[in-house]
Amino acid sequence: MTPARVAITGVGVICSSGRNQREFWANAVEGRRGIGKLSLFDPSGCLSDIAAQAEVDLVADRRDSRTDRLHMQAADEAVAQAGLGGGDGGGGTLSSFGISLGNSTAGMLESESWVREGLAGAFDRLSPAAVLRLPTSAPADAVARRFGLTGPRLSNMTACASSALSIGFAADLIRGGEAHGMIAGGGDGLCLMTYAGFNALRLIDAEPCRPFDASRQGLSLGEGAGILVMEDWDRAVARGARPIAEFLDYGSSCDANHMTAPHPEGRGAAAAMNQALERSGLRPSDIGHINAHGTGTPMNDAAEAKAIVSVFGAEGAARLPLTSTKAIVGHLLGGSGGLEAVTLILSLARQMVPPTPGFTAGDDGVALDVVSPRARQVSFTHGLSNSFGFGGTNCSLVFKRCA
Repeated sequence: MTPARVAITGVGVICSSGRNQREFWANAVEGRRGIGKLSLFDPSGCLSDIAAQAEVDLVADRRDSRTDRLHMQAADEAVAQAGLGGGDGGGGTLSSFGISLGNSTAGMLESESWVREGLAGAFDRLSPAAVLRLPTSAPADAVARRFGLTGPRLSNMTACASSALSIGFAADLIRGGEAHGMIAGGGDGLCLMTYAGFNALRLIDAEPCRPFDASRQGLSLGEGAGILVMEDWDRAVARGARPIAEFLDYGSSCDANHMTAPHPEGRGAAAAMNQALERSGLRPSDIGHINAHGTGTPMNDAAEAKAIVSVFGAEGAARLPLTSTKAIVGHLLGGSGGLEAVTLILSLARQMVPPTPGFTAGDDGVALDVVSPRARQVSFTHGLSNSFGFGGTNCSLVFKRCA
């Protein structure tokens, strides 16, 4: 049987640069950074006191964590755009959907507060409800409850590739006939453990990050969520939905190199991109834009640049418009792939590539066409989104524009 085509019928986003698509895109194309002074917790003792902190509007159950609410707010927008409405989805369509989300922090922020209060002598007065949202499966549970989803449910934690892989897994279920629709993507909320951890690794820049710039010093942490509604193409069209993009395929690999550092030549990253292209039936020359992983750390950006040159050739890499969304919204860790997939889909729909603020000149000997300082109008049909995580977990996603 011919595998089902996978339509993207709705997307939702919340991050430091916007509480919805409209706000986010307006800031992204103008290159307005959402990275500023951190107020969510006290970063004393860290190398930096900045982050890309989001404004969460959603009022939910008091037991829901900040990460839960980020996911639910983005999912609300995606579901509404897909025309699926409330929990019954108009005749039960949405309720039969599955869910596939990736994240890494879940309810860590609330658990940290619980521990601090407990250590101050309040354990006997504290409710354990605060730590019930700690498992990384909690955001998927929260979104599933919100919409009454009864289909397959997946929770994935593979470092910074988590939500990108969750999108690929959701597509596999649709193409395999195990689900006719999925809510997919992911997000992460800021918490002291990850903030202090990246500072301890000396991977944080005291200034807003500058991906691919020769002067880059490290990443900027952020929070938010990017959610996609993915459907069997024929079923989506039959119910009257208008696809905004098509998901073609993905590639995944592992560097098997180091706990935190990528392979210096980007071999795992190149393998993921090559597999994504092969499975999508595309040649490297078919890709018109890359939304790069682009963290702003010296090693990661250098390895990704080498991987891109390996896949697309030196001449191809030099003329392929590339951007890093992390320069605007920070690094969402497990949620980065979801938000960056949304960014690529919006870029395809609008034929516009947002800039990478902070980029002025790249490394010597590596020519990449990093879009900066202004957004660029680009005519392209296929785009690639990269997500590469600690431990060498790599994922590349390929999307196609809908005419």
